[in-house]
This record gives sequence, structure tokens and C-alpha cells, in this order.
Amino acid sequence: MEKGTYRYRVESRDVDFTLKASLASLCDYILRAAGDDADRNNFGVRDLNCDGCSWVLLRMCVEIYRRLEEHEDFSVRTWVNDVNRMMTTRNMIVGDASGETVAAAVTQWAVIDTDKRRAVDVTARADFSYAIVKEPSPVKAPVRIPVIDSQSEQMRKVVYSDIDFNRHVGSVKYIGWFCDMLPEEIIMNKEAARLDINYIHESRFGQELRVGMSDGAQSSFEVSTADGQPVCRAVITWKETTPKTDALCPNV
Repeated sequence: MEKGTYRYRVESRDVDFTLKASLASLCDYILRAAGDDADRNNFGVRDLNCDGCSWVLLRMCVEIYRRLEEHEDFSVRTWVNDVNRMMTTRNMIVGDASGETVAAAVTQWAVIDTDKRRAVDVTARADFSYAIVKEPSPVKAPVRIPVIDSQSEQMRKVVYSDIDFNRHVGSVKYIGWFCDMLPEEIIMNKEAARLDINYIHESRFGQELRVGMSDGAQSSFEVSTADGQPVCRAVITWKETTPKTDALCPNV
């Protein structure tokens, strides 16, 4: 099976105040390519929905080598290289218009029964044999993230705009929540080199969630329910960048 290649453009809604694609928007395009390729191979969400099932993301890692700029054309090349009863592994390489790799990702997916809200045998729901490309992942697989000892916390209530087609908080929403907690000195002086994220339990409309962060050489995050059940954990590894000259929130 050949890899799928999907072409996109960084829209104005995808960039932050630097006029470059935000981490959340980059991940959104990566997941969009995953959906587009699954549809092409006849095991997309709509195909699984016919059997009362859907895809859910378990873990993801993204390495970023250069941030895409506003209105820049780029492509996402993607392929599945491993399938077992519990999950599939899908890989992505993000390339700019000249063919240079600007990011790479590994994603791991499960299939759930949408009524029972529990995982089912992936291999029983679709034939993946014709779609597997025996090529290694472009970066190290997502790591398992341990419990986070939070230094700061915010409370969030799950609202309408957080919910996706699976009736739970969308995968990219958590990334936006994490970035919302970052102090200005990180935003102004550093850029993400790698994101690892683990999706542990789903969160549903109306839930009260606690978002915690621990800051150091890396920034670690954890979302948990009011009674302490972990929902999602992430680690962002930073690289130094040219300091931005304008404050994020200047005094006026």
C-alpha cells in the first residue's frame, strides 16, 4: 500500500500572535490527515459508525523542526505500520512546499463501541492488511507519562465548544488548555520541540476538570476530574528561540 499525501494551507485562524501555526493547529492538521487517509482506505469514522464504533486517540507525539507560517502550503504524508487487537500505529511526516520535513508524528489509536464506551478488538472491525506500509515510524513512539506533581492549577468546565463528534472533549482541545497555562516568558522565548500526550479517560459535557502544570526543563500537564481520576497527561519539551521583541500582553 502506498502512503497517503494530503495538502493543506495554514489559514489565519491557525496562527498565534507570531503569525506562525500554533501547536494545537499543527496537531489538528495531523489528525485531519489521519482521518482523510482512513476514509480513503474505507476504515474511517463514518465506516466504523455503521458498526456502532468509532476511532479514539490513545497517545500521540509530535516533533517540530520548524514552525509553519501563515498562508504557507504544506503536506502531510501518512501511513499505518502496525495493527494489533488493541490499537493501530499511524505515522505522519509534515513537509513544506520545497519538500523539507518540518514536523513528524506518531499516533496510536483504539476503536470503541460508541454505546458501551469501551474498547473493542480493532482487527475485528476492519481489514487493515492491505493498508499497512512496512516502514518504521519517523520518530520515537509516544512515551507513557507518569503522574504529574502540579505546581499550578486551573479549573475548567467542559462546555459545548469542547465536544467533538464522539461526544467527548476533542483531542486538540486539551493541547489548547495546556498552552493557556504557560507563563509569558516561555511563550516569548521558547518553542515546542516535542509534544507527548496520553489520553487516559474521556471527559464529557458539563464535567468539572482540574488542569495542572509543572514547569522545569520540560512543561508537564495533567487533566483530572474533581475526584482525582486522570483524564489526560502531556509533556512539552522546549527549545530556545530568538526572543520576541513585543510583549504578549503589553500595557496600554
